[in-house]
Amino acid sequence: MERKRSVRRRQSQKLPFAERAKDHCRKFTAFMFSNVGIILLVVLYTIAGAFMFPAIEGDGDLERSAELARHRVSVAAKLWNISCCEANIFNKSAFIELVGQQILHHQQNIVRAAKGGITDSGKTKTSNKWTFSGAFLYSLTVITTIGYGNLIPRTKWGKIATIVYAIIGMPLFLLYLSNIGDILAKSFKWIYAKVCLCRICPGVTRRRAARERRKARALTAERDDLPDDYLEDGDVGMVSNSSVDDGTAVSSEDEVVGDTQTVIVPLTVCVIIMIGYILFGATLFGHWEEWDSLDGSYFCFISLSSIGFGDMVPGFKITGFEGTGVELSFILCAIYLLLGMALIAMCFNLMQEQVIHKMQKIRRCIRRCFHCDR
Repeated sequence: MERKRSVRRRQSQKLPFAERAKDHCRKFTAFMFSNVGIILLVVLYTIAGAFMFPAIEGDGDLERSAELARHRVSVAAKLWNISCCEANIFNKSAFIELVGQQILHHQQNIVRAAKGGITDSGKTKTSNKWTFSGAFLYSLTVITTIGYGNLIPRTKWGKIATIVYAIIGMPLFLLYLSNIGDILAKSFKWIYAKVCLCRICPGVTRRRAARERRKARALTAERDDLPDDYLEDGDVGMVSNSSVDDGTAVSSEDEVVGDTQTVIVPLTVCVIIMIGYILFGATLFGHWEEWDSLDGSYFCFISLSSIGFGDMVPGFKITGFEGTGVELSFILCAIYLLLGMALIAMCFNLMQEQVIHKMQKIRRCIRRCFHCDR
C-alpha cells in the first residue's frame, strides 16, 4: 500500500504545470455547472452586474437628472422676469404668449427626459438611480427576462454591456431553472410518495392487494409443480407461510421504491403550490411595499411568469431613490423571485408528467375500444 501511494505521488509530481492547470480547470468547471455551483454562479453573476452597471451608467444618469433640474429652475427665473420686466402684466395677451412659450419649451424637455427614463423629482439636488440595489434589480430582470423597464441604460457602453450581459446571463439562468426545477421535482415526488401515498390511501391499497394476489398465484403454481412426496404437509405449510411472508416483505419494499420513482403528482397539488407561493409573496410585499392583497398577488404572478409589465416594481424605497443603501427587504424580494421561478419550473415539470400520463391512459383506452370493435 505504501509503495502504491508513493508511485501515485511521483506520478502526480511528474505531471507538467499545463496538465495540472487543465485538470483543475475541468474540476472547477464541473463544480460551477453542478447543482450547487449553478446557484452560486447565478448569484455571483447578478452581483457582478450590480457593480458593473453603476460604474457605466451612474455618472451620466446623475448628470442628466441634474440638467433637467437646472432647466426647471431656469424656466422659473424666466417666468419671474417676464412677469416683472419683460412684459406688461396689464397686457394679458402678450403676457400669456410669453409665458406659454416658456411652459411649452419646458414641457418638451420633460417629455424628452421622460422618454429617456428621467423624471423631475422637484428637487434641485438629484440622487443617483444606479445604486447597488437598483442595479441588482436591473441585472436580475435582465437575466430572468422579466424586464420591468423602470431602469434602463442610456449610454452607448451601457447598452453594449446590457447586450453582452443578457447573452451570457439568459442561458445561464435557463440552465439554473432546468437543474433546480428537476431537483425540486424529484424531491417533491419523493416527499409526496412518502407522506401522501400512505398505507390507508385507496390507490396504494389496491396496488398492494394486486401484488399479494400475484404472489399468491405464483406461490400456488410453484407448489403445484412440486412432487407429492417432496414435502410433508407440515413442511408445505411452513414453506408456504415463509414464502408468503417473504413475498409480502419484498412487496412492501418494492412498493415504497416503486411509488417514489413512478408517482404522478396530481395537477391540483401543483396548482395549490403555485397559488400558495403567490399568496405568500403577496403577504410579504404587502408588508414591505404597503400593497393590498390584489396588487401583491398581481405583482407576484406577473413577475414569476416573466411578463413584467413594469407598472408595479419591488423595492419602492430603493427604486424611488430615497436612499442609497442596501435594504434587506429588497434582497429577500430577489431571493423570492429566484426561488419562485424555480418552483414554477418544478410545477411545470410535474404537470407535464401528469398530462403525459393522462394521454397515455386515453390512448390505451382508445386501443382497447378499437380491438373490442374488431
